Amino acid sequence: MAKAKTPFLVVNPKSYLYGKESLELAKASDQVAADTGIRIYFTCPYADIRLIKENTEHIVVTAQSMDPLTPGRGMGHVLPESLKEAGADAVFLNHAENPKILSDLSQSIKRAKELEMVSIVCADSTVEAKAVAIMDPDIIIAEPTDLIGTGQIADDVYMVETVKQIQEVNPNVQPMIASGVSTADDCYKIVKAGSDGTGCTSGILNAPSPAQRVREMAEAIIKAYNERMNEQGE
Repeated sequence: MAKAKTPFLVVNPKSYLYGKESLELAKASDQVAADTGIRIYFTCPYADIRLIKENTEHIVVTAQSMDPLTPGRGMGHVLPESLKEAGADAVFLNHAENPKILSDLSQSIKRAKELEMVSIVCADSTVEAKAVAIMDPDIIIAEPTDLIGTGQIADDVYMVETVKQIQEVNPNVQPMIASGVSTADDCYKIVKAGSDGTGCTSGILNAPSPAQRVREMAEAIIKAYNERMNEQGE
């Protein structure tokens, strides 16, 4: 599994989709990734990881979380090795719906590195994002929790300043701004402001055609990223 690369889109159905429906959107996302070259992180319930991995080629199958344990005791906890073996090459950590205590978060990031899984860590403020950056995850999602599911993205000042402060702490971390993302235009604005990627849940699932929305978002992210790189002379 290659390290995190840019630009990227996170398709995050959470637990709204599972089984057949989850696989259907995963296949559509896989086609978008193949057509555009963008990296797409596709989250799914633990039980669907192997199903989706075996039926896709281009998306990065992403676990919704995991625990910082090693093989052995740990009944009922999520073993990182089991996720990797099933086909997960990335993992979400510290989402607002499943937060971790500091010690567990730090150790889970280390476990992800040991297994060559991309770690995508959530932070609910710029201050928390800077603290997480010290732990050296691959991607930090800096999303104001109160904007999740609102259809309203953070303002430009927050986006620019957050990206700047994360990179000052750890330039190797890829910053991602999310929360309230619902359209391709939102994705364009976020990536143009400095984020290396973005993603959402309801903005995709509530679209008339979720598959088409994934494609529109991917194309908008690529457009914004390329424009930003050209402006920076890179």
